[in-house]
Amino acid sequence: MAPPLLNLDGIKLTFGGTPLLDGAALAASAGDRIALVGRNGSGKSTLLKIAAGMVEPQDGEVFRQPTATIRYLPQMPDMDGYANVRAYVEAGLGPADDPYRATYLLEHLGLTGDERPDDLSGGEARRAALARVMAPEPDILLLDEPTNHLDLKTIEWLEDELVRSSSALILISHDRRFLERVSKATVWLDRGQTRRLERGFAHFEEWRDAVLEEEERDQHKLGRQIAREEHWLRYGVTARRKRNMRRLGELQDMRQRHRSHRGAEGTATMVAADAAESGKLVIEAKNITKSFGDLTVVKDFSTRIQRGDRIGLVGPNGAGKTTLLKMLTGELAPDTGSVRLGTNLEIATLDQKRESVDPQETLAHYLTDGRGENLVINGEQRHVVSYMKDFLFKPEQARTPVRELSGGERARLLLARVLARPANLLVLDEPTNDLDMETLELLQELVAGFAGTVILVSHDRDFLDRTVTSVIAPEGDGRWLEYAGGYADMLAQRGGTHLNDRRNAQKQAAETPRAEAASTAPKGPAKKLSFKQKFALENLPTKMAAVSTSIADLENRIADPGYYERDPKGFQQTIAALDKERASLAAMEEEWLELEMLREELEG
Repeated sequence: MAPPLLNLDGIKLTFGGTPLLDGAALAASAGDRIALVGRNGSGKSTLLKIAAGMVEPQDGEVFRQPTATIRYLPQMPDMDGYANVRAYVEAGLGPADDPYRATYLLEHLGLTGDERPDDLSGGEARRAALARVMAPEPDILLLDEPTNHLDLKTIEWLEDELVRSSSALILISHDRRFLERVSKATVWLDRGQTRRLERGFAHFEEWRDAVLEEEERDQHKLGRQIAREEHWLRYGVTARRKRNMRRLGELQDMRQRHRSHRGAEGTATMVAADAAESGKLVIEAKNITKSFGDLTVVKDFSTRIQRGDRIGLVGPNGAGKTTLLKMLTGELAPDTGSVRLGTNLEIATLDQKRESVDPQETLAHYLTDGRGENLVINGEQRHVVSYMKDFLFKPEQARTPVRELSGGERARLLLARVLARPANLLVLDEPTNDLDMETLELLQELVAGFAGTVILVSHDRDFLDRTVTSVIAPEGDGRWLEYAGGYADMLAQRGGTHLNDRRNAQKQAAETPRAEAASTAPKGPAKKLSFKQKFALENLPTKMAAVSTSIADLENRIADPGYYERDPKGFQQTIAALDKERASLAAMEEEWLELEMLREELEG
């Protein structure tokens, strides 16, 4: 086994009260890709800062390989003092690092480098920070929520880049699909201590549940053992005094262990306040268009949203998702076309920028709008502290200013306020940002089971697949199209073409008609597939399966942590072969989908 580049052992840190870290451990060797998971406020970011040398623990051992380079991505990058983004990124390079690497990353992250830090959006600042920490290709890369504020195009690119990276990775992220693809090991930080699973995040939830069940059984056994010992002390036959004192000491020790045990933290309770049922038709948009100067963000779009529909809006940052959302809800008028809202609509909105929160306001005042100490939830009057407990806030936090909350706590607070308002139409713009896995699962169940209608904007592919009934995605030049099903269903209907590839593929198809299509297209009105088309339709699935197997083999080869060190040239050749196979698979999937649609049309 390779010696560790980083090793934290027995880490302890307390900020008054219950210890935040109580014997936590974290180790990374070359080739490791570790998902660091845990509840909001469990200390994940603090542990990552200790690994980066930004926070000193009160106790424990910290070892960093003296020759190893470490780069840390914070949740809030600081760009003060830099004239532009390029200067900020290049400041992270070492003397021996290649400056072209910074240019490459900026280009692929959609930045020129000339942008002023003060003018950047949250997503652009996150991209600049990613370029800065990835450019030196460090030995250890510590990433705290790298996908926050990134669009799907950038998340998919980042996944590929990290899978190919030779750096040891430690990742904190709420994006389950991202962690499943990138990680090869999982460290769970829970109640101040860590447990490690030598498998990727895809296996985490099953393992976590088994650990908690075993812990609950052990505590139950300990409780019964204490009860038996207490019964023996009261009613047992008197034995030698020395033996009695030993058993009494053991009983005291068991009682202490039982009292000091920190049980698993409670689970948030999410229930949306019910409103009167809306009409069957919720929103009808006909040929709506919206332009800003010469830029058309929505062009000739039509849709009908009915009661019970759950619609997901996806697309790159700047594609116009928020503009389309505002037009559909009547907040923004279209330039042309019409939007009709249904009857009895009660709308509750969670906006992306969270601008409605005054940082000086207390939690209780924010939840009640300053109207006393009670709220009415589904016709039942509840004290604000009782309602806060449903979202895992402590009673003493009722008078805490919002500015003191962590990102995850603020996300829970905003959800608590939105769900307290009677609604039959939920409009959620990036609702999953900063939520821990458990809260995310509850939000997922709430959205999937909501009796009304839901429209949500999200870059979380797993969340979309588990909740929405259809996806609206950009097709380029302001055109939007609605697909039945979730994000994976949309990709299947597009022939496997991702959001970032769609527009280029359409342009290429328009400028360079396929020779294959030209040669196989029937002349005149076709009534059945040609022999060549039928042969392709029958044999393409077998070819696609073979290519998929080849892709899996190549991915397994580059996943070997020692492969790059043994054979750098072979590693690069394998990556090139993998890219070629993926492109081949995408082309075959698109060809098969076109032929299948043609067959259905002819037979229909």
